[in-house]
Amino acid sequence: MRGMVTAWTGAAVLAAVAAAGAPALANAPLALSETEQAAPALPAILAPRERATLENRILAERLDTIIPEIMRAEGINLWLLVAREYFEEPVVATMLDAENMHARRRTILIFHDPGEGKPIERLTVSRYGLGGLFAPAWDPAKQPDQWQAVAELIAARDPAKIAINSSDLYQFADGMTLSQYDRFMSTLPPALHERVVSGEGLAIRWLETRTPSEMDLYLSVVRTAHAVIGEAFSAKVITPGVTTAEQVQWWYRDRLLALALDPWFHPSVAIQREGRTGMIEGAEVIQPGDLLWTDFGITYLRLNTDTQHLAYVLKPGETAVPAGLAQGLANSNKVQDFLTRAFALGRSGNEALAIARADAIAAGLDPSIYTHPIGHHGHGAGPSIGFWDNQNADPRGQGPIRANTAWSIELTSYAAVPEWGGQRVDFRTEEDAFFDGKTVRYIDGRQTAITLIPSGS
Repeated sequence: MRGMVTAWTGAAVLAAVAAAGAPALANAPLALSETEQAAPALPAILAPRERATLENRILAERLDTIIPEIMRAEGINLWLLVAREYFEEPVVATMLDAENMHARRRTILIFHDPGEGKPIERLTVSRYGLGGLFAPAWDPAKQPDQWQAVAELIAARDPAKIAINSSDLYQFADGMTLSQYDRFMSTLPPALHERVVSGEGLAIRWLETRTPSEMDLYLSVVRTAHAVIGEAFSAKVITPGVTTAEQVQWWYRDRLLALALDPWFHPSVAIQREGRTGMIEGAEVIQPGDLLWTDFGITYLRLNTDTQHLAYVLKPGETAVPAGLAQGLANSNKVQDFLTRAFALGRSGNEALAIARADAIAAGLDPSIYTHPIGHHGHGAGPSIGFWDNQNADPRGQGPIRANTAWSIELTSYAAVPEWGGQRVDFRTEEDAFFDGKTVRYIDGRQTAITLIPSGS
């Protein structure tokens, strides 16, 4: 379709949401906090329609605010996104409204910056609309060839840089398949071919940026995950001498099913035990004196959590965790502090890793850091800060740390526990946090005391 098509902004969608009355999140935490509640109460879980209302409102805000900022920062005039039904690429999947769960047939989205401070055009060259967030820009009755319609639309706008999602390094920015690329390039006028560039920067920045509205929701999402972990690590679920590690794993799955929530990975539960090397998993029965570890994450309101907590099963007559185990978690908290202090605007993930590791080692700690962004995906877009199998610089950590990004502060430290005969124990911890460009704050606090589970006697 030739000529200008004015993009629909999110204003109409937001107005409709306001008129309908946006649902409030009951029991949402009031502010980001360093203090994590032990076994917090479960926040109210929203019904599907309430979730959809919030998701659509936030998507409209994201499209209105983030897209202009990142396109101008990256110097891109037109961004082309292509997805097919049940084969949505990572970026397009986050741009579908709550009622459009999948792309339909071939869904093509185009963002165009006309320059001179004019609004960004948001167009869809597709047979079906997308919740009023993109302006329809294709009439199949006039131009039956969808790709030719795309080529004509682009040629009419004559953009200096045309971004497509192609990246060897980041899976989030590699959504343009070979067949789609071939069709696109075969219809695009040859004079425009040299203007096609990678949209890697756009894809990463779209996915990693968190808005104030998202952070308001994130508080309740993380609190929900913490509440479920609090249930799992309690006498409600664990009977020492009876319950196995894998039974707790499947309890998580049953609990999420009952809450109409989704895990984004199968929960992990494992045991460290005096006299046994490494993590013990599966059908092993939990016993008094065991140190338990869990790794648990949910997807709710299009946001993900990722949390690792520790618990100790009291022996008969015990009232507190052994001092050596308590010190082990304190050591990991210190590594967290070194890492969060290493965050700086524009600093690469690799640089933050090197600084944090050097500081922790100088303090006599034995760290392993493998922190990652989080948000629309559990292992989210943006620079990684170490990997459990690589504590040196990595190409995936070369990108800059940016403001308004969320992170899973994931790491461990190892320590010899005197009460276990000097046995080397792994004190894994992971908490979700937010970097505002100056400081890192935990979204719903962090674990600083090992959870206690009664012996059952």
